[in-house]
Amino acid sequence: MTSPCVTRRGVVGAALLGTAGLFATAALPASRAYASAEPLPALDPTRLQAAIDDLRHPAATAAQLRVGGTAGHWYGTSGTADVRTERPVTSHDRVRIGSITKVFVATVMLQLVAEGRISLSAPVRRVLPGLLPAGFGGVTVAHLLNHTSGLPDHVGIPEPETAEDVFRHRFDHWTPQEWVATATHGPLKFTPGTKQEYRGINYVLAALIIDEVTGRPYGEAVEARVLRPLGLDHTTVPDDDPRIHGPYVHGYLTMADGRLRDVSTYDQSSARGEGDIISTTTDVDRVLVALFSGELLPPEMLRLMFTLPPDDVRMLDGSPARYSTGLQQATVNGVTLWGKTGETYGYKNAAFSTRDQRRRFVLAYHPTTARNGEESQMVARVADLLTRTRTP
Repeated sequence: MTSPCVTRRGVVGAALLGTAGLFATAALPASRAYASAEPLPALDPTRLQAAIDDLRHPAATAAQLRVGGTAGHWYGTSGTADVRTERPVTSHDRVRIGSITKVFVATVMLQLVAEGRISLSAPVRRVLPGLLPAGFGGVTVAHLLNHTSGLPDHVGIPEPETAEDVFRHRFDHWTPQEWVATATHGPLKFTPGTKQEYRGINYVLAALIIDEVTGRPYGEAVEARVLRPLGLDHTTVPDDDPRIHGPYVHGYLTMADGRLRDVSTYDQSSARGEGDIISTTTDVDRVLVALFSGELLPPEMLRLMFTLPPDDVRMLDGSPARYSTGLQQATVNGVTLWGKTGETYGYKNAAFSTRDQRRRFVLAYHPTTARNGEESQMVARVADLLTRTRTP
């Protein structure tokens, strides 16, 4: 049994960003992206507020946007954190950040690499004996972190199509080993390192490697190495707890009869290491600042987070690779951004910055549809406003 959000995050979430055309991506070398100085528009508070006030496109209950960087700051909210009480959203409210979790996991893994405790070239089968079949011996730690592993699709997991399906499986529970087993049927989809396909299972395995190397659950390593040093008091790795503690924005789904049902509490076990962290826009912004400023990684490791695979490594649809070690590259209106999107049912997020941190943004909002292909409209509106230089 599975938490249905993982299937959606790992497959549909990637499609929303890539083939749905949310961002036009370009495989620019990291050095060029860092040195570029594309013009940025002045912040327009009225337009930014209108962008998150539109809670019909997509249908959503709330939104908050935090803009930072040397080119200006702005923060705004819209909607309600709880439709029952109509409490407004605040900057202290926690949200499920979905696949932005991968940024935390990749950071810890690169710290361990820098300390000589694990090698990026280490075969996963050697580090985690017994989890992957013999034919998967070419998959390395590096392949997991930049989504070039070629692991097969999941077999035997629910594929929720409706809100009712989501709630039917909301408390399904998997161990990481059980979840990995669903993605080891059949041969590898491609030779590791030759293509790129965004897959959550890569980071489920990465979290298990952190468990093995540190001798403690990956969440404890994230807390000790990232959360405590940065003072991220509102960020948690929930382990097996399905609840969100403290003030939070509720997530909802629209049922067939039109009513909203609260989906905030559900089992995240199949998202362990790839999409289970709970945080705030303030804390996520702090992580971006610390990471991009070199507070968390030495230069040679940080460089990997801004380096895409070679040009001949393409996505399965033939488009340029867009995932580095832990981050994702996107180009909007000629402005190159690095960061990550993330989603679970009732929660959708985007956290991106220019390499020089002139413009940075963290968006968290709360679509109420289980699957309709329109959930990324708000990200597109915001990204356009923050990158498009308009002439008078």
